[in-house]
Amino acid sequence: MNSAELKKIFDSFNNLKVLIIGDLMLDVYYWGDVSRISPEAPVPIVAVSKKESRMGGAGNVAINIQAMGATPILCSVIGDDNNGEKLLKILQDKKLSTEGILTATDRPTTTKTRIISNNHHIVRIDDENEEYIGDAQTEALLKKIEHFLKEGNINVIIFEDYDKGVISPLLIKKVVELANKHGIPTVVDPKKKNFTEYREVTLFKPNLKELKEGLKVDVQAGNIEQIEIVTDTLRKGQQIAQVLVTLSEHGVFINSDKEKKLVPAHIRNISDVSGAGDTVVSVAALCSALHLAPSEIAFLSNLAGGQVCEKTGVVPVDKEQLLKEAQQYMNGK
Repeated sequence: MNSAELKKIFDSFNNLKVLIIGDLMLDVYYWGDVSRISPEAPVPIVAVSKKESRMGGAGNVAINIQAMGATPILCSVIGDDNNGEKLLKILQDKKLSTEGILTATDRPTTTKTRIISNNHHIVRIDDENEEYIGDAQTEALLKKIEHFLKEGNINVIIFEDYDKGVISPLLIKKVVELANKHGIPTVVDPKKKNFTEYREVTLFKPNLKELKEGLKVDVQAGNIEQIEIVTDTLRKGQQIAQVLVTLSEHGVFINSDKEKKLVPAHIRNISDVSGAGDTVVSVAALCSALHLAPSEIAFLSNLAGGQVCEKTGVVPVDKEQLLKEAQQYMNGK
């Protein structure tokens, strides 16, 4: 790729529609100061000075897709509660569609509450139900997905799986069948529970921990020969076209019929790795929708993941900065 070709690719992202299926969460933050210990128990007292609610999980992928100029459509299940209402309000404020969101009365909205003081994460409180959603909810979600695939001109599907119950083996099987029938690429950000359920997908993006837990193997980040063998087994066993493994400071490894290649990480001042995986899968999905070469997918998604690690907190990718960095890298080559 040269600079002009990169610019054309980035412009093409603006025309894409992305269906994101997965666990939508509410991230709640409390910031404050600790000046004393509670007389009731040996725990710090946090005097709260700031509160904030953000969209997390599959919602962070939607924000990254939107930041890259494409149109995200979320399909998920939230609770019929105050936190669910907050999520819907955030979606509306960000001008994101709520058409694919179902509300359930029998489960809470997945919510993670973090209490932070003096840049230290003191505690996290999770309010969630990790059981799979019910059969009726799965069927209702499938109907919405089928509608989007028939009427929505979808270019790529992302499974954003956090093991919080929205994505079940049945849902995976049905959606992949529909996607393959319509010729739509499928991109997966997996977790442990459904790891081996994803078959005949286009791109599968585990990190090293997920790869080890999902396949019950011991593999080291720096041993590329080992990683190639394991990803070969994964691809053949689950009939996956491409496997993209993120390896933190080692970069990413792409394994496909066409290429098997390590793309090293770029030297950066790492501030916070939160949300980097969401950014990687977002850019990889957009590249897959344009049918870019495996090495190009790995290069751009790796660069994007590294970019957000330079910033504190969960932040979306900066499209203009990413294009500029990619062009500088190509010119440097």
